[in-house]
Amino acid sequence: MNANSYLYRQPAEILQNLIRFDTTNPPGKEAECIDYINRLIQSAGIDTRILYQDPTRPNLICRLKGNGNAPPLLLYGHVDVVTTAGQVWQYPPFEGRIVDGFLWGRGALDMKGAVAMMLCAFLRAKYENTHLAGDVVLCIMSDEEAGGNLGTGFLVERHADYFKGIRYAISEFGGFSFYLKGKKFFPIEVIQKQICSIKATIRSRSGHGAFVMKDGAMAKLARMLNQLDKKYLPVHITPVVRTLVEEMAAALPFPGRMVMRQLANPLFTDIVLKLLGEKGRNFIPMLRNTVNATIVRGGDKVNVLPSEIEVMLDGRLLPGFGPEDIIEEIKEVIDDDIELEVIRYDPGPPEPDMGLFDTLAAVLRTLDPDSIPVPYLLSASSDARFFSKIGIQTYGFIPMQLPESLDFARLIHAADERIPVEALTFGSEAIYQLLRCFHE
Repeated sequence: MNANSYLYRQPAEILQNLIRFDTTNPPGKEAECIDYINRLIQSAGIDTRILYQDPTRPNLICRLKGNGNAPPLLLYGHVDVVTTAGQVWQYPPFEGRIVDGFLWGRGALDMKGAVAMMLCAFLRAKYENTHLAGDVVLCIMSDEEAGGNLGTGFLVERHADYFKGIRYAISEFGGFSFYLKGKKFFPIEVIQKQICSIKATIRSRSGHGAFVMKDGAMAKLARMLNQLDKKYLPVHITPVVRTLVEEMAAALPFPGRMVMRQLANPLFTDIVLKLLGEKGRNFIPMLRNTVNATIVRGGDKVNVLPSEIEVMLDGRLLPGFGPEDIIEEIKEVIDDDIELEVIRYDPGPPEPDMGLFDTLAAVLRTLDPDSIPVPYLLSASSDARFFSKIGIQTYGFIPMQLPESLDFARLIHAADERIPVEALTFGSEAIYQLLRCFHE
């Protein structure tokens, strides 16, 4: 045994080490963090490959051999994180401090915590000579938080042979506990929304800042932002969300069962969301295409009224919808003299391959008999969209038993991001049990 062999039993210690590498993207600079992971894996006697387009933004891939009775299973995650600029933290975001049973730091949830779980399960399979029906491929990437072009996009485009024969993968997000009316659900992500970045251009005549000009570009900007803030885009019930609602409703006692079922009825969706209160906030983006203004560019001098303002809109499309759909929906909300242009569209599959869902659900039920696994639509998007291009179905399966008081969604990309230390242990065990039982 080598000096690092004990670490596969210590996901919290691995996560602390990962958090202490500041991999804020941009600029990323994930090389030192990837090198740490590479040394851990190589010290277990596993061969690795480092692949990159930019040497400061590397990606790691390695493989444990199975007996060939099943196709390979892919585990993948990213080690870059979003900025902490402008956020006020209780504890330093790159210290990895453990306080009151929580491990605090940027990336604890998204997604260095998940990478630590995968590493522990992967290394345990090696050190304990676990019987594997098929190969297990572990891939650790850079650049996911800035689009993934130097990470998964690069690997899929230039090195797709490494993923030959793989049908299923696990990665972020899903498998976390979610409580409703006394029941504990574990949503497993089977599909996700699509990226659709849109530029809105607002034009007006210019003029001197000392004179009064009504309805200029700034006024139009304010009106557009207010319109987007006040109005939701239309409700759409996709197949996965319909299944999610039906299965959650079936588990609830009356009258919660009846109310929950109406969430999938567009006539009553918004009424049910209000009845659900804070819990309903998690369902809103699963039921609509969404759009948020994120960047504003306009004006050059304090004494000149701008003639043109550009606003970047972060659009997220439900499966089965295209850019033209959200453009038309936005036009119904804002003034008709604003120009809309699609800047980036990353399509995803309209329907998931559900072939691994029952296996993942069984793992959760074994470890937590009170759990109710349900299929889940991720409101964001991840590297899964790249792997879907080569026929790989990603499941969001990073199991975490979370306290009901912890608002998981609000901590991602926010100040005071943290994860229960016990959740890391639970997730590591769940992923390891998946490796043991995986077959197709």
